[in-house]
Amino acid sequence: MKITALKSFPVRKRLHLVKIETDDGCCGWGEAGPSSWRREMALHGLLSHYREFLVGKDPMNIAGLWQEMSRGGDPEGGRLKAAAVSAVDIALHDLVATSLGVPVYQLLGGRLRDRVECFTPVADEAAPRWISEGWKALRLTMSDAKEPGMFDPRESIELATPRMIKVRESVGPGPMLGVDYHHAFTVSEAASFCRKLPPGTLDFIEDPIREHTPGAYRELRRMTEIPFAVGEVFTSKWDWLPFIEQDLINLARIDLGNVGGFTEGMKVAGLCEAHYIDMMPHLAISPISTACIVHFAAAVPNFGWMEDRNRRGDGTFHPRSIEACTRYPKPDGPMYPVTDTPGLGVAYDEDALKEFMARNPYDMTEEPRKRRRDGSLSF
Repeated sequence: MKITALKSFPVRKRLHLVKIETDDGCCGWGEAGPSSWRREMALHGLLSHYREFLVGKDPMNIAGLWQEMSRGGDPEGGRLKAAAVSAVDIALHDLVATSLGVPVYQLLGGRLRDRVECFTPVADEAAPRWISEGWKALRLTMSDAKEPGMFDPRESIELATPRMIKVRESVGPGPMLGVDYHHAFTVSEAASFCRKLPPGTLDFIEDPIREHTPGAYRELRRMTEIPFAVGEVFTSKWDWLPFIEQDLINLARIDLGNVGGFTEGMKVAGLCEAHYIDMMPHLAISPISTACIVHFAAAVPNFGWMEDRNRRGDGTFHPRSIEACTRYPKPDGPMYPVTDTPGLGVAYDEDALKEFMARNPYDMTEEPRKRRRDGSLSF
């Protein structure tokens, strides 16, 4: 079996698909992660280079191809390169598993669980209803000034503190509650927010500060006991290593579309297991990203929760990014069943996908940024 084609589909912002085909008629689908979001056309060009390298290769040699893509030739490339490698690696796993008639998790070592439990972002006033419907973990939305394009950290602390306390009182001590701050705080701001909350209010704070300096997380750890959920932007085991070895994080927000696909993701999971860090994969927001997390979660022992963004505000299932998708994972309440469907269990109609892209040209405009009241950038 030889690779005959690598097709790149920059469908729109936040959705870049890859299809790999072989000479015996097999195919596999992959998807790039948030590292490439809003830069999909740059990724499209990068994948064209990989196409020239991959055509004619044996798709069964997944680990070898990963090494050549990641380390061969020019080793640099940053997050876009990592997103490209991730998309190809995911597609190769889908292709090989489909050709063997087994689900992807069998390639990762087999199934350790039958269901994958989820958390989802919710507004604070809706938290009691979600808990009453069987959800055991929720992530609360951060507070801003309710003005378009505005986010001031100190104002957010003032608004969020009573909200977080009220939510915990309303749902009781049992459910896991967290909040995501998208790297918007400095160390002092994050520490101030955490210290204003009574013990037990939050079970985690996600990305309170940027991840560039592990020492900053070490300093913040001295100032609060709230667990940290970090890692969605990490693109290799080497990005993860200082945070794992120094025990700076508690929940690993790995994104398989950023980190290098299943090949690298399983290595990160093993490092985390040795330090008793639970995997809490980032952002099930499309059919492939959802399926990837389900298969990954099925195969790793140190799994905690998956983030499911396929729900409406009323809790009903509303899958995103399903244009031309003919098969995709479906939940059972706040969980996804682990099925034995070969490959990822996702299928696209390529002709329908191309038709959709022709009717909806890629939008090159930049998305707005949030700013502080003095005009400086928040994120």
